[in-house]
Amino acid sequence: MEKLKQAVKEIAYYRHQAKFSKLHLSLIPFLSLSSSLYGALLYTRQSLYRSGFFSKNRLPVPVISVGNLTWGGNGKTPMAEFIAKRLADYGISPLILTRGYAGGDEAKMLKRHLLGGPVKVGVGANRVATANLFFGKYGYVDYRGSKFFERTYLDPKMGSHVGSQKIGAAVLDDGMQHWSLCRDLEIVMINGLMPWGNCKLLPLGPLREPLIAIKRANIAVVHHADLVLEQKLKDIKLVVQEIKESLPIFYTRMTPSYFFELRNISTKMHLGAVLDAVVLCVSAIGSPDAFVRAMEKDHYLSIDLTSVTITRFNLRIFI
Repeated sequence: MEKLKQAVKEIAYYRHQAKFSKLHLSLIPFLSLSSSLYGALLYTRQSLYRSGFFSKNRLPVPVISVGNLTWGGNGKTPMAEFIAKRLADYGISPLILTRGYAGGDEAKMLKRHLLGGPVKVGVGANRVATANLFFGKYGYVDYRGSKFFERTYLDPKMGSHVGSQKIGAAVLDDGMQHWSLCRDLEIVMINGLMPWGNCKLLPLGPLREPLIAIKRANIAVVHHADLVLEQKLKDIKLVVQEIKESLPIFYTRMTPSYFFELRNISTKMHLGAVLDAVVLCVSAIGSPDAFVRAMEKDHYLSIDLTSVTITRFNLRIFI
């Protein structure tokens, strides 16, 4: 099964079929048919939403969607966490809404990182129902257009004085294809290492939607920008601006901050505390290549990574 998954990934990200093995070539007709069916279903679903046959829901608070156009490794969850923390700094208590894929490991990570703070994490496929449960428990307040929102936006120090348990904003983790919920801001994450692949729809390619969907975005963020050559970043920017010229583009990187023990997550260990030892790096993220490159780039492959110690990464945004 792992060999099959690897073959599908290689087909999605390599355009030169001359280098494909017999296994790759045998999969392409099946993947092409599946991709065509997926595209037809996608178009039908979008048309039903545009025509109003499928209704859209609106939450009573501002909604920020963090999503992507390709499968995993785009930094959606770290970005959702970053935004939620910034909102909390401004005195707005945010609610992160996540679907909870793969047993909800990302939701558990968010709860662990945000433990004890004003950020709340709601898990469930029905984002509206999940949000309403939290609104019923904590209440909500809509800051849109109010003087309060303008003041706290300009002065984050006010947050500690005016913060409230009432939910003031919702952040959709992996929300770009969640069309049933209206949003006030759409952020599209782009994996700088593997942005578009062969530009085909799933499962023949990595795209969950055609690239034209970038038009719906208000902000584009290129993730892992520090691991990419400058020319490749320029190429990504060119593709994005050909679709939506006015779209603001930002760049992010993941930087290791410290080690912590799973048995006691409150403990923090400096990165240089375990130098010159054998390394075991275990990754369960969408883009493991980025994890490996980051460790190599920062020379952390000489660090002993035991079974009870993992690294905490922080998101960094730069223009």
